Amino acid sequence: GLSVCSVDLLSSRNGQNRLEHHTDLYHGDELIIRRGQTFQIELELNRPFSLKDNLSAVGSLPLVSKGTHVIIPLVDHLEDERWEAKIVEQNGNKIKLSVNSPASAVIGLYGLTVMTSSVKNEASTAYDANKNIVMLFNPWCEEDTVFLDDEEERKEYVLNDTGRIYYGTEKQIGARTWNFGQFQEGILDACLFILEKSDMPPSGRGDPVNVVRVISALINAQDDFGVLVGNWSGDYSDGVSPSAWSSSVEILRNYHHSNGTPVSYGQCWVFSGVTTTVLRCLGIPARSVTNFQSAHDTDVSLTTDVYFDKDLEPIDYLNTDSVWNFHVWNDCWMARPDLPHGNGGWQAVDSTPQETSQGTFCCGPASINAIRSGQVYLKHDTPFVFAEVNSDKIYWQRNVDGTFTQFHIEKKAVGHCISTKAVGSDERADITHLYKHQEGSEEERIAVETASRYGSKPDVYSKPMAEDVSVEVKMEGEGPRMGADAKLSIVVKNSSSLPRRTTLHSQVAVMYYTGVLKGTLKKEQLPVELLANEEKTIEWVLPYQQYQNHLVDQAALMLTLSGKVSETQQVLANQTTFRLRTPDLNITPLGEAVVGKEMAAKITFTNPLPRTLKNVMFRVEGLGLDVGGHATVTLTEHFIPTQPGSRKLVASLDCKQLTQVHGVADINVLDI
Repeated sequence: GLSVCSVDLLSSRNGQNRLEHHTDLYHGDELIIRRGQTFQIELELNRPFSLKDNLSAVGSLPLVSKGTHVIIPLVDHLEDERWEAKIVEQNGNKIKLSVNSPASAVIGLYGLTVMTSSVKNEASTAYDANKNIVMLFNPWCEEDTVFLDDEEERKEYVLNDTGRIYYGTEKQIGARTWNFGQFQEGILDACLFILEKSDMPPSGRGDPVNVVRVISALINAQDDFGVLVGNWSGDYSDGVSPSAWSSSVEILRNYHHSNGTPVSYGQCWVFSGVTTTVLRCLGIPARSVTNFQSAHDTDVSLTTDVYFDKDLEPIDYLNTDSVWNFHVWNDCWMARPDLPHGNGGWQAVDSTPQETSQGTFCCGPASINAIRSGQVYLKHDTPFVFAEVNSDKIYWQRNVDGTFTQFHIEKKAVGHCISTKAVGSDERADITHLYKHQEGSEEERIAVETASRYGSKPDVYSKPMAEDVSVEVKMEGEGPRMGADAKLSIVVKNSSSLPRRTTLHSQVAVMYYTGVLKGTLKKEQLPVELLANEEKTIEWVLPYQQYQNHLVDQAALMLTLSGKVSETQQVLANQTTFRLRTPDLNITPLGEAVVGKEMAAKITFTNPLPRTLKNVMFRVEGLGLDVGGHATVTLTEHFIPTQPGSRKLVASLDCKQLTQVHGVADINVLDI
């Protein structure tokens, strides 16, 4: 009878299969292919193949259940969109098969068995290929729901293994380089391990909406032993501080090697960086996205509510809705056949554990087009993301009888400078227009009012208020620097033809980037008298001595101003967030970069504070040092490049008195 002697999956990294499937960057020599596209394998038989012989292949995921056991018949002509194989070359005892898969195939690990028999009713012989095949999503294939029709965008959102993640405040946007590392050794295995850990039936793994939703739940360890433990407490002593990571690789490897023990610790940018890695690794186009002034609406009113008592003092226990200085989530690209037309394209997905969705800490995918038009009833979790980028901030004052009256509404307080790294460069791209119509435009108001009708306070939008005095806070250039006095300008403007008087109550508090206030540093009252149509600028200063021992994670502060205009009883309110900018690490590569050959890099840092930094951790390999006040330190690091081409070298510094210091250098590694 006819039998198979050996199977060659033709899986070498620079062979035809992996080059054609754009998987030549993955570490290792497994056969890694993308669905909806043909690949070739070679069989060696015990004799030449003849026309009366029967041969078929069976591909199966490790679990034999619905949709995971596929029979691949031998045919004369390949049709699209189904499993089948065709002989393309015959040479002595060897045959080469071209195998096709449908663009809706389940992704993951397949085993391959070849069945042969020489006559119709003879028992067939099975031969198991000893290596697995990994099947991924295919953004190059028009029939795949994740198809992305632009080669430059595919290079960025699928194949780029480094990127930039933005943080800070909208007027002082900071950027850090992140190593996604989706092709590095062990990362694909870790991503497949995460899919295995989910309780998703294998048949569901063909649908990217499903896969993304499951991944968003599994990146956080909130309720399912996912990858990362979130921690906003400020105490990270039993793990790695969230701001010290600059790569997903170590996190995913640790998680996989410890058989699924959650890694400590993450905050939003870490959750997002790891999500980008996992989605790009599996073949779903993805990017990390930062929203500045990101609302966190806890009561699904789709408004961000701030409550004050009759004396205009904030009522802390009611103020559970918070506005984070910034929040980082992800966009991923896919068609949405489950929604009305026009909702495909970028979808928001958020792996940071904030509120539960259908009982699980996951969020998305939510169509960005649905968010922009306020169609918050289109799933998944669209109301939550809508509130993050476009809720109004409503100020309420308690009346004598305990009810509340709305006294001020800020329509532009939330969702600014939504940012992601530009395609093909390290520039920041502003994508706010994808998430919301122009602020103040009629379309934008319609979207907000449409959305709020589906929220828990549908009749919020009613009475307008007479307002002829405005308060605004402005900042010079890139704003205050760490270690120096912080200066801001308060601009008060009277647009009426009569004089106006008010007293502004100002207080500045230290703030976590999540919008939680930690403690008031300074309170004062500023009397202001304005002539008709006059504009006055008040210089406001917070001396270094007043903030030096009080800063938390991102060195952010919030200035709150409130007051009443004597003549009109108009209430003035303004909240402005700013941060103290930190210096960069300067990295200079020394010598030539060649794969496998040791090279060095010089890292230079100047301490901006007039005091000594203790136990400074530099994370390239993590060296502990002390750095004197205003002193400059220079270190030389040795390392061995493992991958050729243009690479990024990232370093970060972390210590109790100063966090969020990082730097990046570009190196071109030669493969000699």
